[in-house]
Amino acid sequence: MSMFCFQCQEAAKGTGCTVKGVCGKTDDVANLQDLLVYVLKGISFYSTKAREKGIEDAEVNLFILEGLFTTITNANFDRKAIIEKIRKGLEIRTKIATTLCNEGCDCDKTTLPDVAIWTASTDEEFEIKALTVGVLTTENEDIRSLRELLIYGMKGMAAYAEHAYNLGFEDAAVNAFLQRGLVSTLNNNLGADELVALVLECGQYGVQVMALLDKANTTSYGNPEITKVNLGVGTNPGILISGHDLKDMEELLEQTQGTGVDVYTHSEMLPAHYYPKFKQYSHFVGNYGSSWWHQREDFQSFNGPVLFTTNCIVPPLASATYTDRIYTTGAAGLTGAKHIPARENGGKKDFSAIIAHAKQTAVPTEIETGEIIGGFAHNQVLALADKVVEAVKSGAIRKFFVMAGCDGRMKDRNYYTEFAEKLPKDTVILTAGCAKYRYNKLPLGDINGIPRVLDAGQCNDSYSLAVIALKLKEVFELNDINDLPIAYNIAWYEQKAVIVLLALLYLGVKKIHLGPTLPAFLSPNVAKVLVENFGIAGITSVDEDMKIFLEN
Repeated sequence: MSMFCFQCQEAAKGTGCTVKGVCGKTDDVANLQDLLVYVLKGISFYSTKAREKGIEDAEVNLFILEGLFTTITNANFDRKAIIEKIRKGLEIRTKIATTLCNEGCDCDKTTLPDVAIWTASTDEEFEIKALTVGVLTTENEDIRSLRELLIYGMKGMAAYAEHAYNLGFEDAAVNAFLQRGLVSTLNNNLGADELVALVLECGQYGVQVMALLDKANTTSYGNPEITKVNLGVGTNPGILISGHDLKDMEELLEQTQGTGVDVYTHSEMLPAHYYPKFKQYSHFVGNYGSSWWHQREDFQSFNGPVLFTTNCIVPPLASATYTDRIYTTGAAGLTGAKHIPARENGGKKDFSAIIAHAKQTAVPTEIETGEIIGGFAHNQVLALADKVVEAVKSGAIRKFFVMAGCDGRMKDRNYYTEFAEKLPKDTVILTAGCAKYRYNKLPLGDINGIPRVLDAGQCNDSYSLAVIALKLKEVFELNDINDLPIAYNIAWYEQKAVIVLLALLYLGVKKIHLGPTLPAFLSPNVAKVLVENFGIAGITSVDEDMKIFLEN
């Protein structure tokens, strides 16, 4: 075993990757990511104590967000970039420790945990240490499961918090919880009950951070509107932008305006088309291709350069001819790709290199035509509330199915396409995230003018689905959100889906079906707690699950 990672849905053999990640990360990168998380725990050890003394460090707060985001599945495969972050993290830890010592705190190294004092300077030292700090160092299976569930939820939370930060929005309570949560995983005195409570608290802050990001996005770009998105191509060369970061989207559109270069979205960036501010750009042509795991085919035919703003990277095959067209920015990283640096001193990112590259490439090859419709975030759906409520009361809409979450490569995910196809025509799908690519191009029709697939947006826009559910609970004067005619059949892949799940559990949603497999990081006992307390279940066959959903 040269590594161990079980944080994503595609963990090898349903237990964990031990030689190389199914996602494509090598064992050294996986181990170094474990070490980066270890360094983040060390920083948090000091910053949590400093916060108790009224000391808030902006550099620490941002670095924790960036560091956690870097270790999300499919975000960063660049060994050099991760090593640089580890070095930077050690510098930041020294800085916050010194600040705390100057405040008169006990700095006796003999009483401090290893995360607070370990240091090294060479790559070789990092690699040796990385082998000793991974997931399996927690021997108790249930404690390990709960610690990792908490950490993975916090990774998703950090991703959303960083997006909000890039738009000028921050929540001190979220920062404090992330750092306190990291420190809690060092405490061997915390038992299962205390860790379960922390996991649910993570869900509480998950709701809070998604509300923050929703506010950041809508304040910056307007409320999403019902929008038909073009699937064809234009006549100019283009740049394909993937990931989730809307600030990057904004600056790329600004800098490509008038250059003769068009911009297209891929996968989770599709919902950018729903925001009013982005509609002012005539060179914002449409969406190209499908969800993240189709990129090897999509990028090949696109012809132009591709910008990864966050996770969703699939390392190209050695035979790929688009490798030299890949650019990364933010937490994203890929060995050999060109990385666009962060903003400095309140300035903007410089996308001139990718724009110049695009000008030298061919027009995208058209792979499909037509349109897809989206933009059904909470503000837009609530504007249609009377129409929706009337459709429910009249029986025109029997049930809503929340099918948010992630797409992935496993053949089992064909289940979600088949499920959508077999749903009765008096049901409506509420979706967010790239799971929608399993059915958003199907001719499912509408109910009294209401499309049967209502796409709220990116995975973080699962918050919109929660807002809609809570509003319907109020309208129908119900005491329990679970009494609504809403069923939850959610697909997951990575850690942002974990925080969405924890947020739903915090809101009291029960009987969520999660697939295509339950997480490998859930021990049998922890899975049992989720089943008994929250009604969490896996998926079986489409016909069997359909019967369960429609009878309840």
